[in-house]
Amino acid sequence: MAEDFSSRWQQLDWDDISLRINGKTALDVERALNAEKLTREDFMALISPAAAPYLEPLAQRAQQLTRQRFGNVVGFYVPLYLSNLCANDCTYCGFSMSNHIKRKTLNATEIERECLAIKALGFEHLLLVTGEHQSKVGMNYFRDHIPAIRTHFSSLMMEVQPLAQEEYAELKTLGLDGVLVYQETYHPSTYQQHHLRGQKQDFHWRLATPDRLGRAGIDKIGLGALIGLSNSWRTDCYMLAEHLFYLQQTYWQSRYSISFPRLRPCAGGIEPASIMSEPQLVQLICAFRLFAPDVELSLSTRESPFFRDHMIPVAINSVSAGSKTQPGGYADDVPPELEQFEPHDGRTPQQVSQAISDAGLQPVWKDWDGYLGRSAQ
Repeated sequence: MAEDFSSRWQQLDWDDISLRINGKTALDVERALNAEKLTREDFMALISPAAAPYLEPLAQRAQQLTRQRFGNVVGFYVPLYLSNLCANDCTYCGFSMSNHIKRKTLNATEIERECLAIKALGFEHLLLVTGEHQSKVGMNYFRDHIPAIRTHFSSLMMEVQPLAQEEYAELKTLGLDGVLVYQETYHPSTYQQHHLRGQKQDFHWRLATPDRLGRAGIDKIGLGALIGLSNSWRTDCYMLAEHLFYLQQTYWQSRYSISFPRLRPCAGGIEPASIMSEPQLVQLICAFRLFAPDVELSLSTRESPFFRDHMIPVAINSVSAGSKTQPGGYADDVPPELEQFEPHDGRTPQQVSQAISDAGLQPVWKDWDGYLGRSAQ
């Protein structure tokens, strides 16, 4: 068995990292802000409590790097929820199997209607989302529907249950470009506490998923931690940075994306174990931009319109807009009891696009196609 990130993760002591982050000083922060290339210690300094007074210079440096690497463009994508069936019981998710909600899985006709409704909104980059249910929305379902979905869009990503390397390789031949897989938390006992039943209980299988994606040659790999799940968002996000650094070194052919989901209200949901304020989220996003200047940083509709409008010009280069988090949400007026979480930014895609234009940036609905010899039809 080839080595994966688990071997690096086992060398990382949660409590030691927490102490090191909290022990950083103003001098450490200033050194990090002036560094040409950040070390792990520099990143710790920038996400530490000591960096809180340095938000303005941190944001200025992040904005400078973002414009330098990505110009003035902000990419648009939208999620398409194919199913809310789930065989896992997770404390923080509206799709959790123990929640007594209506379940729905879209068929070919319904998927086609959703695709046409999404295309009519202007989107070319689609993220497919399902609950984790191997038998009902597993590989057979993906084989049946991905080729048809792919004909409508310039790029296709998915956020579903972790799969085997050979399954990812097969999906790539069907038109899949990227996969998002969030570890949720890198703290194993906290992870067990929140994953009560189902395949998702397997911490290490999930942890090694980006390795399987890298070996399968998937073009883009999306990472994230669910902020607020563990009692230290700083330590979780440092682990996330370690994971990103490892993957970049190991699977350098793939591109990477980082998302910053904070716990949002959902059916049967829990209260966050650690609260992250909006200034702290700004601090974290900017720290990631300095640590990984070339990586896509993404902000979803979990955050408020005010926060998104102010954060996107600083360091974000990929956003969702007009997201419906329930199956059938675009073509039909589906009731919200089917949704995974409650979005905070409920504006239309055109309203979000206008806000980005007003900030002097260029919203990009389609930034490539025909990649690796494929094209949308």
